[in-house]
Amino acid sequence: MLKRRIAPLSGSFMITAILGFLISTVYIFPRSNPWGLALSVLFAAMFAAAMISTTYAPLEAEIAAENKSKKAKK
Repeated sequence: MLKRRIAPLSGSFMITAILGFLISTVYIFPRSNPWGLALSVLFAAMFAAAMISTTYAPLEAEIAAENKSKKAKK
């Protein structure tokens, strides 16, 4: 059986997915159904990826990714 390698995603990725989905369904979908549906599906997939990452990614890798992003900002 193949070993799964799940990448750790940051918390801002999940926040972006949630806000993007809400904006897509509330503001964009009533104005343009195709664009609203496409963006809603995209942000729902992002949210699913964030949930999988939160559940199955190794904790050490997530901590290292957060520290790396904080060092890059300095």
